[in-house]
Amino acid sequence: MSYLEYTVRQTPTGARKLLYFNWPLIVLIVAVGCVGFLMLYSVAGGSWTPWAIAQMQRFALGMTLMFIVALTPIWFWRNTAGVAYLASLILLVVVEIIGDVGGGSQRWIDLGFMRLQPSEMAKITVVMLLAAYYDWLPPEKVSRPFWIIVPLVFILLPVLLVLRQPDLGTSLLIIMGGGIMLWFAGVHWAYFAGVIATGCATIYAVFATRGTPRQILSDYQMDRIDTFLDPSADPLGDGYHITQSKIALGSGGWTGRGYMQGTQSQLNFLPEKHTDFIFTTLAEEFGFVGAISLLALYGLIIAFCVVSAMRMRDRFASLVTLGIAATFFLYFAVNMGMVMGLLPVVGVPLPLVSYGGSAMLVLLVAFGVVQSAHIHRAR
Repeated sequence: MSYLEYTVRQTPTGARKLLYFNWPLIVLIVAVGCVGFLMLYSVAGGSWTPWAIAQMQRFALGMTLMFIVALTPIWFWRNTAGVAYLASLILLVVVEIIGDVGGGSQRWIDLGFMRLQPSEMAKITVVMLLAAYYDWLPPEKVSRPFWIIVPLVFILLPVLLVLRQPDLGTSLLIIMGGGIMLWFAGVHWAYFAGVIATGCATIYAVFATRGTPRQILSDYQMDRIDTFLDPSADPLGDGYHITQSKIALGSGGWTGRGYMQGTQSQLNFLPEKHTDFIFTTLAEEFGFVGAISLLALYGLIIAFCVVSAMRMRDRFASLVTLGIAATFFLYFAVNMGMVMGLLPVVGVPLPLVSYGGSAMLVLLVAFGVVQSAHIHRAR
């Protein structure tokens, strides 16, 4: 019996698929979503509008999509990975032509009921395409130079389009997510050493070309770097966000000021309190205990994904599960590092908690792919 025949025979069908869901993972996802609803209710001053109700509706839609994706055989997502990637590239080009502008960036497509951000899709479709690519590629070719160029092109095409918006944070997440996929696939460490050396040279070039006609980053991006290095230099200007964030984090202490009792968020000292800086609101109101509890939920989601991936015999399923888990990790690691002043402010949402439609829907669909891989693995 071939492996394909064995897989088909062992794959559950119909209603039996519901028994094979990774239900602990679903419970954890819902728990994190509920944390988001409670925090959005709090930052609105004890009102379900304008953020909490809209977030609940989008979460319900996302969970519905997750179940639909999960019940679809994993081979379908392997075969359509290239189509999904191409669709995200087309949408990025559409953004360039007719996209909505907000905060100095052109990142969204107005759908009427929500604004779609195609760059969020690109984070996941790159992972899916690379998983399909390395599932197809024989292991002995993984580290050969020619076969390294192809995945690099897959990664750099959306990065270049996202940089034009401009959106440095999302570009870096796509690059890091793609790099992690190459590592999982078994690419030789020497390539990563070369990338690190190139990155160090790029950082030097960024500062060396500042103020010249060849300046690599735009002025506002350089201002964010300056703010990261010394936020106290301009506490009422570029350093205002991170200064207020640190005040809120510190005032929370061990157990917090209490639900809806945070001064920085309730009195509107904290900017973007419902999106990028919502973790700061949680830490102020629930303290270290609340912050570490949310981090534990995130850690458990990663753990369940990794354990599921380790049990899979299908290379695509294993790689795509690990890649989505890594992308999810990058989301919350970068956001938390950003609001604590450990990383520059790059506008990355806290996954499943920050207000917004695109990031949450894309993540829930991605977890649907993880569930599909878990349900349809050979047993």
